[in-house]
Amino acid sequence: MSQYDLVVIGTGPGGYVCAIKAAQLGLKTAVVEKRATHGGTCLNVGCIPSKALLHASEMFEEAGHGFEKLGIKVSKPKLDLPAMMGHKTEVIDANVNGVAFLLKKNKVESHHGIGKILSAGKVEVTADDGSKSVLEAKNIVIATGSDVMSLPGVEIDEKQIVSSTGALELDKVPGKMVVVGGGVIGLELGSVWARLGAEVTVVEFMDKILGPMDGDVSKQFQRILKKQGLNFKLGAKVTGVAKKGKGLEVSVEPAKGGDAEVLAADIVLVSIGRKPFTEGLGLAEAGVALDDRGRVKTDGHYKTNVEGIYAIGDVIVGPMLAHKAEDEGVALAEILSGQAGHVNYDVIPGVVYTQPEVASVGKTEEELKAAGVAYNTGKFAFSANGRARAMNNTDGFVKVLADSATDRVLGVHIVGFGAGEMIHEAAVLMEFGGSSEDLGRTCHAHPTMSEAVKEAAMATAGKPIHS
Repeated sequence: MSQYDLVVIGTGPGGYVCAIKAAQLGLKTAVVEKRATHGGTCLNVGCIPSKALLHASEMFEEAGHGFEKLGIKVSKPKLDLPAMMGHKTEVIDANVNGVAFLLKKNKVESHHGIGKILSAGKVEVTADDGSKSVLEAKNIVIATGSDVMSLPGVEIDEKQIVSSTGALELDKVPGKMVVVGGGVIGLELGSVWARLGAEVTVVEFMDKILGPMDGDVSKQFQRILKKQGLNFKLGAKVTGVAKKGKGLEVSVEPAKGGDAEVLAADIVLVSIGRKPFTEGLGLAEAGVALDDRGRVKTDGHYKTNVEGIYAIGDVIVGPMLAHKAEDEGVALAEILSGQAGHVNYDVIPGVVYTQPEVASVGKTEEELKAAGVAYNTGKFAFSANGRARAMNNTDGFVKVLADSATDRVLGVHIVGFGAGEMIHEAAVLMEFGGSSEDLGRTCHAHPTMSEAVKEAAMATAGKPIHS
């Protein structure tokens, strides 16, 4: 029986980061991973492969429609989908191999198989061949991530009715694709296949896309996507999907009642959210408590109700984001090593990796209004930014929300080219309690897209220079 200071079940971004940090802090650490490769959903069938296809499809779109505006004449590009998928596979391999290297480098022992908590301090590992072994540990971390949420009455076969996993593996461009859900995953993958030639319709139950994001962002972003060819049916729900010949018929009706309609599709992508993955972990038998949404209950230090068992990432409360899980992994490793680990949940950025990107950190206007917080708003459009004009990337804006009494920045929201990179200066500012004046007085290089962030900060006091 192997003995450790810490055993982490799951090697997604939260799990492998927690294990590496714990090992760096001197804890004898092991990980248990059910896949043949490390990295979890994110590296294998999620964040990383989707970004590979997003980038490749954006280059395809740019070559076909953007080059001519810049004075570059090329023949119409031809899609080599197998080669594009090959690029995606190479990216996955490089990343998962990198994680395996880092675990080994930091002397973290890897056990491949299905992990099950027998009791506090004991984890059973069932290998692919059925053999079992037991790991003993002073502490156990549940970092098993999340799984696809299914639509009642609609069976995902990963061939015609697909989850995000199947949508990353299509062997041809569908003629018509229906995306069920107007959240991050649906919009990212829908935009990939739309660029490659599919007619994409997004069906969203709410009356706006990107549900929790700022209302201004949602409205403008939908207009941009509509210009790119995506169709939207908001305030609508899918009630069934039936096979019709070689295709599918998708039954859609208004969420608040009314006449139903049928949409023809070759592929239906179900992307209505994700749920914590806790199946088969032995949590009930071990006495680990879950909440009413199936998440593992933890205290402020990631500890469950069972001594020596902890949880981080998608299985606990909070946004299901890889970087949130990573920060929790580091914080927990520090706590278990006697340090003061901490995560500031008010400053966790979120990004939609479409083109243009959408990025957000902190509070939305809707949240501030609901909380009764008085605030000032500053906005600056990229259409007034010199670098954006030079690159033909003038869609979108930056929006800064600052406390009207203290000027402390409470939220920043960006729609635009490179938004996912620009959001981090706002995150750093907010981490240190900075004001919109601090941001507006910070010298930004010219010409850059980031100047729009400075101008939006200045606009909270009504004094932007370039608009």
